[in-house]
Amino acid sequence: MHIWIAVYTKSRHEKSVNELLHKKNIQSFLPLIKVKRKWSDRYKWIEKPLFKGYLFVKSDKNNYFNIVQTHGVHHIVKIGGKIIPIAESEIQGIQKLIEVGFKLEPADYFNVGDEVEISGGPLKGLRGYIAHSKGKDTFVLKIDTIQQAIQCQIERRWLKIITRKPIELNI
Repeated sequence: MHIWIAVYTKSRHEKSVNELLHKKNIQSFLPLIKVKRKWSDRYKWIEKPLFKGYLFVKSDKNNYFNIVQTHGVHHIVKIGGKIIPIAESEIQGIQKLIEVGFKLEPADYFNVGDEVEISGGPLKGLRGYIAHSKGKDTFVLKIDTIQQAIQCQIERRWLKIITRKPIELNI
């Protein structure tokens, strides 16, 4: 049975790994986005991976060794030592967003409970947690001494993860 899996590559090897896998007749998908880059004398549009260091491969267990032996592959992504399949619908969703031409950019993936620090703006340096309120992610500042908290919405670009809340898997 063929399933989609995530493969982590060595730094800046995503495109070459994708080409090598295709040469091995292994189905892979490298989501690319177009970005404008400035050279010293001009601007140029280039394609870069949507997910830095990752590409997706559709394969079965018999091919995993062949995938890992591909030059530029670091490892197959696992959670708790197990390869977790990626839903076909998620791959199709990425493909559709690219195909339709939406301006895509990577976003930080926050989980409720992650400890974060604000990295810019007037609140730079504050540490707090991610919560979910009224359908939106919010920044929560806890005042432990009085067991109270305050929250506000803040742009994700100003947040960086300090500590990830452990993910609970019900398998």
